[in-house]
Amino acid sequence: MTFAMIYDIAVVGGGIVGLATARELTERFPHLKVAGVEKEDAFNKHQTGRNSGVIHSGIYYKPGSFKAKLCVEGRKLAWAYCEKKGIEYKQVGKLIVATGESELGRLDDLWERGRQNGVEGLEMLDAAGIQAREPHCRGIKAIFSPVTGIVDWGLVSSTYAADAREGGAEFFLNHEVTNIERRGGVTVLATPEGEIQAKYVITCGGLYADKLAKMTGGRRDPKIVPFRGDYLILRPEKSHLVKGNIYPVPDPEFPFLGVHFTPRMDGSIWLGPNAVLAFAREGYSFWTINPPELWDALTYPGFFKMATKYWQIGTGEMYRDLVRGAYVKALQRYIPELQPEDCLPGPAGVRAQAMSADGSLVDDFVFEGSEGVVHVRNAPSPAATSSLAIGKYIVDDAEKRFGLTRVAVSA
Repeated sequence: MTFAMIYDIAVVGGGIVGLATARELTERFPHLKVAGVEKEDAFNKHQTGRNSGVIHSGIYYKPGSFKAKLCVEGRKLAWAYCEKKGIEYKQVGKLIVATGESELGRLDDLWERGRQNGVEGLEMLDAAGIQAREPHCRGIKAIFSPVTGIVDWGLVSSTYAADAREGGAEFFLNHEVTNIERRGGVTVLATPEGEIQAKYVITCGGLYADKLAKMTGGRRDPKIVPFRGDYLILRPEKSHLVKGNIYPVPDPEFPFLGVHFTPRMDGSIWLGPNAVLAFAREGYSFWTINPPELWDALTYPGFFKMATKYWQIGTGEMYRDLVRGAYVKALQRYIPELQPEDCLPGPAGVRAQAMSADGSLVDDFVFEGSEGVVHVRNAPSPAATSSLAIGKYIVDDAEKRFGLTRVAVSA
């Protein structure tokens, strides 16, 4: 079956980036027919619905990178959007804590990055200043970021979808895209429910970004390799131990941020996550295994190179994944009085991590285009914080690439 209507633009992916893009399209081009295509029966089933809920400041990212520019811009847009829509968010702040002398140089580098990226209100604290902010936290020096906050990104994303629908977008849930083909100036999306046709397509596929790009002849790299992160949840009676976000100083020998403490909008406090190879792209538990997807990851040359370089760290992460006490020991570097019995099993998420053939993890957002299509190839954290800015960037690109024209609306 082929749907009768030929849409102007179809956006593949019902996570926060896809929905922000659909919303931006309907706002900027209200005369265009926009379709949203999502394989699940609801929005936000994967990364968007399973993230930690942090509004990031923009301090971590290389100055001049997409992440640095779009995170800072996106944070400000997110504040304004939440206030306009009446969505509650909290500016709880963040401490980035050095617990040893070896981390001080990296902390100073992070301070300079934050300054170059235009992150407002940063403070450098000594041990007494850390305890004034977080009485149960121990460290020798820390950066305090007052503009870091928390919000329910699933709620924000669903509000984007409502905006897009109000602007005329039509969404197709339960429509997994299995092939993309260009026919006579029209891009055809094959799904088990039938073909959806559009003049142009934008893909925001998250965990499947590389597979969607491959359907249109996109480059092999970057490759998506899934990493699972498991959280613990602090027992409610121990919630006094944490007031705001507490993060480690990023370790250049480890490609992820490390375990941290995150308050949630519902009052709970998440601890973690760790980072281990997921055995499926939607492998939200240790026992979820998709043999073809696992083989695809293990046989990718970049993964072998990364695993060889980080095998000791990877083994430690796997051990902490299986042994609660070891996981809590990593958290005790920051809150020494935390005990294993203070922690409950929490949710898990899978990060769509883009990897290069040389084994390096891609450390920026990646966008790619060809005839009739724009692909978002890599959009991990801080994609939620950056979502409105990413949507604007993608639609800017589409406007030029596809030759879209704006229609003046008479008063």
